Amino acid sequence: MDWLNLSPDEWSAVRLSLKVATWAMLASLPFGIAVALLLARRDFRGKSLVDGIVHLPLILPPVVTGYLLLLGFGRRGPIGGFLEEQFGIVFAFRWTGAALACAIMGFPLMVRAIRLSIEAVDRRLEQAAGTLGASRLRVLATITLPLSLPGIIAGMILSFAKAMGEFGATITFVLNIPGETQTLPSAIYTFLQIPGGEAGAMRLTIVSIAIAMGALILSEWLARRAARATGGA
Repeated sequence: MDWLNLSPDEWSAVRLSLKVATWAMLASLPFGIAVALLLARRDFRGKSLVDGIVHLPLILPPVVTGYLLLLGFGRRGPIGGFLEEQFGIVFAFRWTGAALACAIMGFPLMVRAIRLSIEAVDRRLEQAAGTLGASRLRVLATITLPLSLPGIIAGMILSFAKAMGEFGATITFVLNIPGETQTLPSAIYTFLQIPGGEAGAMRLTIVSIAIAMGALILSEWLARRAARATGGA
């Protein structure tokens, strides 16, 4: 079973992937909930355009998304230059940039799952709470979001899983720097480019499958538990 023993560099890629995916998921969650609420509960001019922009990363080639991120958030980009000058925040060629790329690539999946869950909430419950004097914020916090919790959990796990597997946008925006931006997909790609690297690629492939399956099983368990909790309430 020696072929299952990961080298320090391989462990570094695993840890970095988990770190990047976790931060990508958590950072995008508030925005995902807000956009899902907007699309599920509001009718406004340009709604189809907003919906299209949200889902654009699913349609565009990942390399295009990464290139656009490099133009906007690179050190010479309008957003990246401003953030570095004013706050010292750098995305290009850093793990934070990998997290940003993964968050954007997983954002459509998160929004769609949360939006469908919110749309499934009976609006009569929200209206009844409103007639009893509850504010919109209270209705959101006590009715809409708790009843949408299974979809929120599903959206989080989908975003996490997408981030774990993201390659094209990440390698275009932050390259493939060992210890800094080399995630699992990048490490597997590197192994496949060198003679005798098949064993390393296989080890990381097995790790990727294990993490993905674990995330899906956890998602199903949490969603069922949340559904039972909201149903019992």
